[in-house]
Amino acid sequence: MTAERKRDTREKILLGGIVIRAGLSKADRAFLLGGFTELAKLTPGSAEHKRLCDIGEDAFKATSLDGIPSRIEEAAE
Repeated sequence: MTAERKRDTREKILLGGIVIRAGLSKADRAFLLGGFTELAKLTPGSAEHKRLCDIGEDAFKATSLDGIPSRIEEAAE
């Protein structure tokens, strides 16, 4: 396996872990892609970008995501 393929594989695993950590592992792929597409339109440094970064940083610091709402998990119940 080349170094580039290893880097690519690691990046995909890390991104998949983020999806799982956010409680979205059972979400529809089109829903996820639509959400990511909308996020990509945000201007770095904008108020919304900062707000979402703050939420993400808090989620990474949490030992678990208990207490952090996931609309996908709520819809599945």
